[in-house]
Amino acid sequence: MNVLNEKLKEVFVSVFPITIIVFILHFTIAPVELYQLLRFIIGAVLIFFGLSVFLLGVDIGVSQIGHLMGSFLVKSNKVLIVGVIGLILGFFISIAEPDLHVLANQVDLVTSGTISKTSILVIVSIGIAVLMTIGLFRIIFNISLQKVFIGMYSLVLIFSLFSLPEYLAIGFDASGATTGAMTVPFILALAVGVSSLKKNGITSEEDSFGLVGITSIGPILSIVLVGLFLKQNKLSEVAVNQMSLSSSVLYPFIQKLPIIMSEIMLAILPLLVVFILYKLIVKDLSKRAFIRILKGLIYAYFGLVIFLLGVNAGFMEVGYIIGYKVASLNGQWIIVIVGFILGLVTVLAEPAVHVLTEQIEDITSGYVQKRIINIALSTGVGFAVALSMLRIVIPGIQLWHYLLPGFSAALLMTFFVPNLFIGIAFDSGGVASGPMTATFILAFSQGAASATQSANVLIDGFGMIAMVALTPLIALQIIGFIYKRKSGKRGI
Repeated sequence: MNVLNEKLKEVFVSVFPITIIVFILHFTIAPVELYQLLRFIIGAVLIFFGLSVFLLGVDIGVSQIGHLMGSFLVKSNKVLIVGVIGLILGFFISIAEPDLHVLANQVDLVTSGTISKTSILVIVSIGIAVLMTIGLFRIIFNISLQKVFIGMYSLVLIFSLFSLPEYLAIGFDASGATTGAMTVPFILALAVGVSSLKKNGITSEEDSFGLVGITSIGPILSIVLVGLFLKQNKLSEVAVNQMSLSSSVLYPFIQKLPIIMSEIMLAILPLLVVFILYKLIVKDLSKRAFIRILKGLIYAYFGLVIFLLGVNAGFMEVGYIIGYKVASLNGQWIIVIVGFILGLVTVLAEPAVHVLTEQIEDITSGYVQKRIINIALSTGVGFAVALSMLRIVIPGIQLWHYLLPGFSAALLMTFFVPNLFIGIAFDSGGVASGPMTATFILAFSQGAASATQSANVLIDGFGMIAMVALTPLIALQIIGFIYKRKSGKRGI
């Protein structure tokens, strides 16, 4: 109960600021219908309880499976086993990621099924599986993290030069969405398990970071490669109104519940099967630990169902409507300012950001304070969302105009920053683009794109998650550079 209470507090801080902003906008410049507002409130409550229970399940179930599998991989001492199991785990853990389900559903909706939800889930999960396995090999064989990032992002750059802009936007958004509440704890636990039992006996804090960052490159490469193969079939946007046809408050929740339950059952089931096989084959897990992890998976399932029900039936609809109405107002600067405020508040509200800031404060023995990191992240993400809105309202600004110099700067900074901060910074991109970004702000962005005549919903409505995920790469490496300079002056 104590752990659940902590999760409830974390998620309340995450959901409450967005809820307040919606009410302020509703009573000022972007009023919504009463039944839509009531759906939003119900959705917010469901997200609050669902995400809390889900995170509890991740802590006592999913993360523990990550630790166990990491230890098993290294103890096996066989590269083939590491490769095969890495691919299997990467694929299945990605399939169960809630933020990816939200994004995939939006892509399906906007393309009118040309890119189906299932195909996005499968394509992205293949990319996650391959890159996570490469990341595991990096830890085992002590390959430089800097070299891996430069090599992989060089591939991304080369493929991006030939990619259509819509595939590029979806790929970078999938990168940020995939590293969410399910995958990040699992991958971090896997990295800790592998790095603590490497066959050469070297244990390093640095190896515990970076795996999430490497893994997040997978969706970009997989989506862009698919786009290259299907280049002759250029996607066309579908002008779609994301508002429910029903004015009933409860009908959308009742309609979507059985669909979500079956989808999440299929998503969680493979992870359950892998865990049971581990128990039967390895036989080093006590009955008490087995039951506890099993309970964690059950919590994760029901929490995920409740969370996605709240998102799909109430939360995102109002995000879309408010984005549409604000963008329809006279004065393009209003949507940019509202976007900045949303980004400013949202990143501080993400539960995983609090975990990250505490982790950095502990590693630097309190020298790099949480307050400094929060200010850097909050300001950066605020500008990221504002720049995304600017791209919607000003024709000619393309996503690569932001991402190319941004990622180039982030990679260049790796030559001047301690290795520990390189891993932390690239891991933190997924932390910043969490549940609130992948739900409300994504819908807000697409609503704004739908209301802007010069914008293309498929190209301009996506890409915002990518911008949010980029910011921490630069912000935290700047902090790492300052830490290095100050530490040198103090003789540390």
